[in-house]
Amino acid sequence: MSTSTGLAANAPDVEADIAQSRLYNADLAPVPLSQRKWGMLSFAALWISMSACIPTYMLASGLIAKGMNWWQAILTIFLANLIVLVPMILNAHAGTKYGIPFPVYCRASFGTLGANVPAILRALVACGWFGIQTWIGGEAIYKICVTVFHLHPEPATNLLGVTGGQFFCFLFFWGINMWVIYRGIDTIRFLLNIKAPLLIVLGLLFLFWAYRRAGGFGPMLSQPSAFDVGQPKAGQFWLYFFPSLTGMVGFWATLSLNIPDFSRYAKTQKDQVIGQALGLPLTMALYSFIGVAVTSATTVIFGKTLWDPVDVLTNFESRIVLIFAMVALCVATLATNIAANVVSPANDFSHLSPKKISFRTGGFITGFVGIFMMPWKLLANPDSYIFQWLGGYGALLGPIGGILIADYFVCRRCKLNVAGLYQGNGEYRYKNGFSYVAIITFLLGALPSLPGFLVSVKQLNPDHVPPLLVSLFDYSWFIGFGVAFVVYLVLRKIAPKL
Repeated sequence: MSTSTGLAANAPDVEADIAQSRLYNADLAPVPLSQRKWGMLSFAALWISMSACIPTYMLASGLIAKGMNWWQAILTIFLANLIVLVPMILNAHAGTKYGIPFPVYCRASFGTLGANVPAILRALVACGWFGIQTWIGGEAIYKICVTVFHLHPEPATNLLGVTGGQFFCFLFFWGINMWVIYRGIDTIRFLLNIKAPLLIVLGLLFLFWAYRRAGGFGPMLSQPSAFDVGQPKAGQFWLYFFPSLTGMVGFWATLSLNIPDFSRYAKTQKDQVIGQALGLPLTMALYSFIGVAVTSATTVIFGKTLWDPVDVLTNFESRIVLIFAMVALCVATLATNIAANVVSPANDFSHLSPKKISFRTGGFITGFVGIFMMPWKLLANPDSYIFQWLGGYGALLGPIGGILIADYFVCRRCKLNVAGLYQGNGEYRYKNGFSYVAIITFLLGALPSLPGFLVSVKQLNPDHVPPLLVSLFDYSWFIGFGVAFVVYLVLRKIAPKL
């Protein structure tokens, strides 16, 4: 079969012989209709598997630590996931219709080379998440060793801010991740098949233990909100709610962009829409409730709030239970890490040089970058995790989402020239491969949140910035998305070829 025939089988409007193009490789090619086998249940299972994870647990618990009561935290998370579900479904449309991955989808609006901007930004965020998940798995291994062998670790005295044992366990678990990447898709599929039920069972056992030890759900869920009248943060709820909501939206802001990497395998648009709607918000709310309930219970049981499940598990008296729980946590974390934080950035890095960087090489790049991002610092406290990390990258990904949706749904009416997406001199080349309209729009969309972010990370004195500019960071994803959506439509109207 000729190259042209093969490409035409992938997408009906692909007629040119573009397999030799520097923009093409097998991993980035449109998925053939015969291989688009994901139904509604497949998408629901995907989100159940990815949502039932330790960061989801920690996300909810972080809100409790900042002063919310249980229903305030759950409502914030559920609302955020309903919001992010909208761009998730919209961006999935192109993947389902044309079988193309996220980096190729970006070529229509950013240009054949400019698409590397959103692709690499998204990939770097995934590297951070890869590091976070790897640190969680390594920390579980470390806690097993300390508890089982009665070790007495010394405080961290090095520049990294962690002990030698912690860093060794982190590297050990990182090595396991690299081995799975090397083994390939069959190993990844095996892990995903056992991951979802494993973490859900572990979470429910966690909840049952907390119920028994705290004396029922009454003491567990009766912890007052710190924002209630007479409490330490009375009257400050909205000051925490909006940055928290932005952070919760940012939690899946990455997948709301690169969801075409998965939706390209969907049978129909109905399958991806209903499957995602059923799988994402409800699972996030359920698993977050487990985190909130157990964290609230630790206040009653231990007299202090433990928002890290690893710290909670180390208080178990039975070594057998501890080891089983930690091993289960490691296996589940490994599966989530590979599926959510390697598949997509591997495609993104491959997009830099399709003829030289394979999917596997892209996965290895993700792993090495994840180490240098020092994930233990991102998880140091709820402020750095929720307000700086999640809010910070939300300010970057929001504008990208606004650009993609404005271009695909408004400017192009959901019509793409698939062959042109793989041609260096085609209609999506713009100026030397870059769309100046998209790049300028992205910068303008991210700019309003910059002063507040610099204040948040203590790189700018808040006394030198107007309070209004500082407060914009609390709405970073929303502002970035809205500004980019409007500005892109205006500039594209003025300069359609730029």
